[in-house]
Amino acid sequence: QVQLVESGGGLVQAGGSLRLSCAASGNIFSINLMGWYRQAPGKQRELVATVTSGGRTDSADSVKGRFTISRDNTKNTTSLQMNSLKPEDTAVYYCKAIVVLTTPHYGPGSGEYQYWGQGTQVTVNS
Repeated sequence: QVQLVESGGGLVQAGGSLRLSCAASGNIFSINLMGWYRQAPGKQRELVATVTSGGRTDSADSVKGRFTISRDNTKNTTSLQMNSLKPEDTAVYYCKAIVVLTTPHYGPGSGEYQYWGQGTQVTVNS
């Protein structure tokens, strides 16, 4: 019902920058929260940053001051600007959205649903 498509991953040298983007499409009435998580090999998936529909942001201490999350509510997109990248930022980055679906009568459905993108690889070389 909802698809999240990420783009922008790649290979970069330490100290460099990358920008990730995520576009949500489908049976969406509203998106209450969008965010980025990452998972490095052998580690659990962890929060990177989130942003609410009202623009309130939250981020992991490890990325504060280096990563900036933003979103465009009119386009159902979110972006993650990553600066001063470090080798420890290497991971697969996943987009997440908490969505209120649209009913057949185009009103809001009940409840919220969580969706994930397929992930995009970010590799930072030292």
